[in-house]
Amino acid sequence: MPTPAAFVYRLNSQWSFAAPLDAVWRAIADADGWPSWWPGIQSTRLTDGDGRGLGALRRYRCRGALSLQLRFDARITRIEPPHLIEGRACGDLDGVGRCRLSHARGQTRVCFDWQVVHQRGLWPRALAPLAHALLRWNHDRLMAAGGRGLERHLARQAATA
Repeated sequence: MPTPAAFVYRLNSQWSFAAPLDAVWRAIADADGWPSWWPGIQSTRLTDGDGRGLGALRRYRCRGALSLQLRFDARITRIEPPHLIEGRACGDLDGVGRCRLSHARGQTRVCFDWQVVHQRGLWPRALAPLAHALLRWNHDRLMAAGGRGLERHLARQAATA
């Protein structure tokens, strides 16, 4: 039997855009708008949090290239506009996620870091040692689709500005 540490997923993704930091920040911080540009993501606001969004609680449903759908709630635990959003997830996934933004030489870089474990459902835990590579591949496809979607979204916004 594997140790519980075998079920920890450390997932990292990076996006880069030839767009102003503020425009990328606005799109990332507006989780209500994600479904319009991020295929596979559904988001529902449960609570607003404070004026900056600290404490906001959302429910997410994510479906990548596989038929696996993950559901979890995430609460914003730290926010430093326009550079950092951090949250705690619970549900099918339990753990911490961070989104860091930086800007240099005309490029805005977005780095996502997740450290999560599967909490619900027998099959993800039972298959985690065997399915780790497949689940990572699925996560990477979902994130790549989000990056392409945000790039198109930013281009449309720039064209109408």
